[in-house]
Amino acid sequence: MTWTAPEPYNELPALPPRFEVETRTVLKATVAARAAIAALDQAARRIPNPAVLINTIPLLEAQASSEIENIVTTADELFRFAVDESAANDPATKETLQYRSALFQGYEAVLARPLTINTAVAVCSTIKRRDMNVRRLPGTYIGNPSNGAAIYTPPVGERIIRDKLSNWETFIHSDHDMDPLVAMAIAHYQFEAIHPFEDGNGRTGRILNVLMLVEKGLLAAPILYLSRYIIESKNDYYRLLLKVTSHAAWEEWILYILEGLRQTALSTIKKIDAIGELQQETMDRIRDVMTGGINADLLLVLFEQPYCRIATVVARCHVSRPTATSWLNALVRAGVLVDLKVGRERLFINTKYLALLTRDEVITPSVGSIQPELF
Repeated sequence: MTWTAPEPYNELPALPPRFEVETRTVLKATVAARAAIAALDQAARRIPNPAVLINTIPLLEAQASSEIENIVTTADELFRFAVDESAANDPATKETLQYRSALFQGYEAVLARPLTINTAVAVCSTIKRRDMNVRRLPGTYIGNPSNGAAIYTPPVGERIIRDKLSNWETFIHSDHDMDPLVAMAIAHYQFEAIHPFEDGNGRTGRILNVLMLVEKGLLAAPILYLSRYIIESKNDYYRLLLKVTSHAAWEEWILYILEGLRQTALSTIKKIDAIGELQQETMDRIRDVMTGGINADLLLVLFEQPYCRIATVVARCHVSRPTATSWLNALVRAGVLVDLKVGRERLFINTKYLALLTRDEVITPSVGSIQPELF
């Protein structure tokens, strides 16, 4: 059957692809991506307090992944309500924080058992805050935003969708001798092509990407921030997905994903190094300010989230509320923190840390990588 955009693609080929995908060019790009991811994993393991990364990088990933779906919030809003999601009033902020919850839920799941269709269902259900299951009704298609014309129509029929998801799951765990990064790129295309849910497929698929890397032992924690790369090359992302469908252009698609993994890993390493430098600088400032000695836990608190509360310092540093308040006020006077009154509560903001987390870490594209098209 020839693929046509308005018709359900019930003949979506099973995995693995029938074509040679680990070409010489792909293998060369795989080596570079694997080296960058290995270096990222080692950099993350060197951080004395892993919560620094676990609490921040996934939140930035949640923001970027949601932005791809036109759910736009600010990093400032996300970090402000990261500890207490229920206090957020903005729907976009709540939905993005829900993505973060889904990512953590998926991460805990793959630490306990292999990645399955049920993992995808649970992740999507958490993202959407309601029970999700595979599509049962026709009518779903990907449309041109300007005129609504169908660009791609995924498979239709619960049995067909479940069969294709079963093949997807088998491929992920089969002994096919394929590099895990190449397999991840292929599995991501297939999941998005199946488009199993009524909504939330893109965000679910992007969470599954990092879960595959964790399951394969390439990352100890979900700290690969791939959605920002997709945002910056969004036209290429969708163009290359469609090109696999229309022309089986696997090499271009895999090279695009491998370059994204390489750039993202290297940019995250730069961020980790910058966090370490800022921690040392902040410790030096604390020594200048805290005349009564340094509480070792205070620095950890200031870098687990860019927003800090008096109650958090009390609980983590095991001091009285007056002592915690005195410390934080001293750091405000010294310019280390900025305080913000929100209702009855005071928030203390590590502004340098917030700026560091949200800035772009520029990485030079590799030679021969897919470059974003300008439209």
